[in-house]
Amino acid sequence: MSIKRIIPCLDLKDGRVVKGTKFLDVRDVRDPVGAAIEYANQGADEIVLLDITSSSEARETVIKILKQVKESVSIPVAVGGGIKELADFEEIFEAGADKVSVNSAAVLNPSLIKVAAGKFGSERIVSAIDAGKAEGGTWHVYINGGQTDTGKDVIEWAKEVEALGAGEILLTSIDEDGGKTGYDLPLTRAVAEAVAIPVIASGGAGKMEDFLKAFAEGKAAAALAASLFHFGEVEIPKLKAYLHENGICVG
Repeated sequence: MSIKRIIPCLDLKDGRVVKGTKFLDVRDVRDPVGAAIEYANQGADEIVLLDITSSSEARETVIKILKQVKESVSIPVAVGGGIKELADFEEIFEAGADKVSVNSAAVLNPSLIKVAAGKFGSERIVSAIDAGKAEGGTWHVYINGGQTDTGKDVIEWAKEVEALGAGEILLTSIDEDGGKTGYDLPLTRAVAEAVAIPVIASGGAGKMEDFLKAFAEGKAAAALAASLFHFGEVEIPKLKAYLHENGICVG
């Protein structure tokens, strides 16, 4: 039985952790380095640092935060947001990231995944997919912070990024993001069943049962959350104990 991972996500803006709902209504939450240390001490398996501004001006701040986090925690750290070319991967890896997540740029230039995976290794390349519900029980790929519907089918894109060399998929439901009503289980399961690489469920966690369902019903390899960790609604040690008691193998 594979070990399931719990991953707190730190959305970064102006050097602070922020959080919104459905990619909008962003508000300040806390200091990112302190948050990363707290989550690592609680037993988080990884940390995701996500630059939600996706601007070149913010890169210096994100790099600074990344270095401080890596000096303070021993768990893997992934970085995403604003990745546009191979040089961006290089800069973030040189700063200490274990993985780099890419979204919009890969949709616009799929070969970027292939080149990055070939140079840095598939296990370090995460394909972030922002998914929105479409007609007929399907989902479309969105880019530009969830603002642009590409018309691409999520399942087909997931298969394509796997073929290109991505080692993992970070799958976010735009419809459920920040709503705390649970992960989009049909979406998560559909993608997990379509590919062999790990799928991280994201968007909608509100209680411990949501994580259990993401693993048991959604077939996710990992579950990412933000709000309920940031506001102390769920503590990682209690969450892992709950999952273990319900037959989920956690670290």
